[in-house]
Amino acid sequence: MSIRERLSGNEAAATAMKQINPDVVAAFPITPSTEIPQYFSTFVSNGAVDTEFVAVESEHSAMSACVGAEAAGARAMTATSSNGLSFMWEMIYIASSLRLPIVMSLVNRAVSGPLNIHNDHSDAMGVRDAGWIMLFSESNQEAYDNLLMAHRIAEHKDVLLPLMVCQDGFITSHSIETIDLVEDDKVKEFVGTYKPEHYLLNSKEPISMGPLDLQGYLFEHKAQQAQAMKNAKKVILEVAEEFEKLTGRKYGLFEEYKLEDADVAIVCMNSTAGTAKFVVDDLRSKGVKAGLLKVRVFRPFPAEEIAKALANVKAVAVLDKADSLNAAGGALFTDVTSGMYVNNIHVPTVSYIYGIGGRDTKSDDIEKVYNDLLEIVETGKIDNPYRHLGLRTKGAEK
Repeated sequence: MSIRERLSGNEAAATAMKQINPDVVAAFPITPSTEIPQYFSTFVSNGAVDTEFVAVESEHSAMSACVGAEAAGARAMTATSSNGLSFMWEMIYIASSLRLPIVMSLVNRAVSGPLNIHNDHSDAMGVRDAGWIMLFSESNQEAYDNLLMAHRIAEHKDVLLPLMVCQDGFITSHSIETIDLVEDDKVKEFVGTYKPEHYLLNSKEPISMGPLDLQGYLFEHKAQQAQAMKNAKKVILEVAEEFEKLTGRKYGLFEEYKLEDADVAIVCMNSTAGTAKFVVDDLRSKGVKAGLLKVRVFRPFPAEEIAKALANVKAVAVLDKADSLNAAGGALFTDVTSGMYVNNIHVPTVSYIYGIGGRDTKSDDIEKVYNDLLEIVETGKIDNPYRHLGLRTKGAEK
């Protein structure tokens, strides 16, 4: 039987980490993820876990400690946000290239500058091509569940890649929701014991990690990483199926909400999906066939599956909470549209940049997007495929 608790997103993440009881946690505080290592350090001090907690002097050192721990054969976790993730930049790539299944709780926050402590996805988008599996979370419950599944995915022999679980800073990280916790013994059984095949402290198999890798081998090693990311898609679904049997909660690569007969649809990630569902329900009550596709797994990107899910929609809007500053649209928009093109799905699609730096996105804003899509369906014209939602500048939304 599950345990009902009222927890913030950060508390939910720390609770999942406590139940996992990793060998090593290394972290440095940064808003809005500070509470995760703070709560976890309390679990360490009161004996609730036997984790080695490493209080480092920077985020670069936090990821370095996790790399060293995983390379030695230990299960390692960390948490960070925004500029903290940026400070980890060098070690983020090293962690994935060494095939170390570190798990990170990333509480999404705008990357400086200018300095901003509120939510958008610019931190996650900055490392989208670093070789990390990336799971996004609409709610506190989903953030908790994603962390419970994370090690099973990352440590799978066909994957062996680091994984980050994303949730929206303040919006979910500091908001309290009622969530269903899995019992400690069932979490322990589900997550299992980490038994790496190759590790530095194995005296029976001396190995080196991170040697110079020049023209003769680097290409092949990167291709192996790419294949592992492809393999991760299947493993994510297998682990999710097992998790559903344990909890009754079903997760896929993405969630389709009233999409089966939709004329217009929005694609988005994280907490915005909750607002969009409310708007979809309201529009449906007025006779508008609106739908939603919530992306849960951003890396590996389920391009073919998303393209097929959107094939019968008449117009699509992709909402990005980060601007790629490429003059062509956000990163999610680029991935969705390229996936549709490659899979020969041709649906009018527009990009909306929204919520930058914590700009509030209300149900009226989401409804405006659906109304814009209805206009595209009616006229057959897209006057501007790269738009900004909620800007104060007059006319900028168009």
